Amino acid sequence: MATRLFDYLGGSANLCYASAKALFRKPFYFDLFIEQCYSLGFKSISITFITAISTGMVMSLQFGYGLERFGGKLYVPKVVGLSIMRELGPVLTCLMLAARAGSGIAAEIGSMVVTQQIDAIRALGTDPLKKVVIPRILALLLIAPLITAMADLVGIYSGMLISVSELNIHPDFYFHEGLVALKVSDFLVGITKTVFFALIIGVTSCYYGLKTTGGTKGVGNSTTRAVVTSCILITIMDFILTKFFWMIEKV
Repeated sequence: MATRLFDYLGGSANLCYASAKALFRKPFYFDLFIEQCYSLGFKSISITFITAISTGMVMSLQFGYGLERFGGKLYVPKVVGLSIMRELGPVLTCLMLAARAGSGIAAEIGSMVVTQQIDAIRALGTDPLKKVVIPRILALLLIAPLITAMADLVGIYSGMLISVSELNIHPDFYFHEGLVALKVSDFLVGITKTVFFALIIGVTSCYYGLKTTGGTKGVGNSTTRAVVTSCILITIMDFILTKFFWMIEKV
C-alpha cells in the first residue's frame, strides 16, 4: 500500500513537471483542446446538474424541517446558499467529473497504451504529452470552474423551489436573504477549489492511463484506480483548502 502511494506521488509529480515543461513548447494542439472541452465538459453537464438539483432540494427539506422546530426556518436560504457555494457545489461537481470525465480519460489513454498508439505517436516524432495529456488537463482546468458556477446557480434555484412549495418561503425573501449572506469571497473560494480538484482529476487519470498494462483487464483496473484515487484526494484536498481559506479570512 505504501509502495503504491509513493509510486503514485512520484509518478504524478513527474507527470506534472514534464507536462508543464512541454506546455510552453510548440506546437499547441488547439483543436484537440476544444474537442476535449466538449467531450469532458459539455457531455458532463447533465449529470452535474442532476446532482446539483438533488442537493439543493434535499438541503432545503432537511434544514427547513429541522430548523422549523427551533424557529429558524427563515435561515434556510442563507444555509443552503453558503453550503452549496463554498462546499457542496465544488466537491460534488468535481466528484461527478472524476466519475465521468476521469474514468473516460483513464480508459481512453489506457486503451491507447495497450494498443501501442502511444508508441506510434512517439515513432512519428510527436510528444504524447502535448497531444494526449496536456489537452485533457487544460480542458478540465477550464471546464471545472465553469460547470461548478452553473451547478451552484442550479442548486440554489432548486432549493428555492422546495422552500417555496414546501416551507412557504417567498421567493423574493429567499433570494434576498441568500444574497445578503453570500460574499464574493465565498464564490471565489468555491471556484478556486475546483481548479485544484480539476488538476487532481486530470493528472491522476492521465497517470493511471499511461501506466496501464495487461491488455483490456489492465484498462479496467487503471480506470477504477483513477476514479477511486481522484475521489479520495478531492475529499482530502477539500478539508485542507477549507482550513487554509478560513485561516486567510480570519487574518
